[in-house]
Amino acid sequence: MAGLKEIRTRIVSVKSTMQITSAMKMVAAAKLRKAQDKIIQLRPYAAKLEGILECLTNDPEDRTDNIYTRERELKNLLVVVITSNRGLCGAFNSNVIKEVISEDTNRTIPREEDLHYLTIGKKGTELLRSRKFPIIDSNYEIYDDLQFNTVAPLADRLIHHFINGEYDKIEFVYNHFKNAAVQIVTREQFLPITFDEDDENRPMQTDFILEPDRALILEKLIPRSLRIQLYKAILDSYVAEQGARMTAMHMATDNATELLRELTLHYNKARQSAITKEILDIVGGAEALHE
Repeated sequence: MAGLKEIRTRIVSVKSTMQITSAMKMVAAAKLRKAQDKIIQLRPYAAKLEGILECLTNDPEDRTDNIYTRERELKNLLVVVITSNRGLCGAFNSNVIKEVISEDTNRTIPREEDLHYLTIGKKGTELLRSRKFPIIDSNYEIYDDLQFNTVAPLADRLIHHFINGEYDKIEFVYNHFKNAAVQIVTREQFLPITFDEDDENRPMQTDFILEPDRALILEKLIPRSLRIQLYKAILDSYVAEQGARMTAMHMATDNATELLRELTLHYNKARQSAITKEILDIVGGAEALHE
């Protein structure tokens, strides 16, 4: 059994760790509440915008003629990997990287150099660079002020890459927020725009009165919808990050509490053993004096 001094040192260390994890849990919970309100408000708007867009492009010929919806032969692929800038959030970042590695290593791409990555978040950049993945750009500062206006320029760059033919497909990989304890790794196609024909919740076809005309409306609506899609993915990931961090810090605090209880029990046993030994020494000395 460890000595009293060593156990006391460990107790102080565990108490300090428990205070830190408890504080980080409260900070993550506060950030989660604010960010969760944003994503809850954004999702209906994004879904309605996508529904209007689908109704305006319900004719297969319209989708073939539209540069944003036209399918191409896959020769160049860009994967946007959305992670966090900081750790201490469990398997939040590693799950995204596992999805990227497991899916992209099995793709049929003409040449390895035709598969590129754009990272949002320091952790994803570090993990992919350590594995020698081709990263064309990294974005760290976007989380400093996560607003639609700060995300829109990045979305415009991705749209520009696609329209110019630099990439035939652009995908997102990120954590979708379900609740504070559950984050779902999601792979989502950004461009070309696709619609799930089997989705039970897809909007019903509606005859809109279009003013001034369909082409001009689509020209304005599609880029805005794509900007909203990217903003929603990044915001979704940010909310999921706070939930993962709050859960991880909650578990760490609980583990520290349990460890502190065990150390206190060991300390009391060691102290009791030391007191008993001192009493026996005193009694033995007293008996020796009587003899």
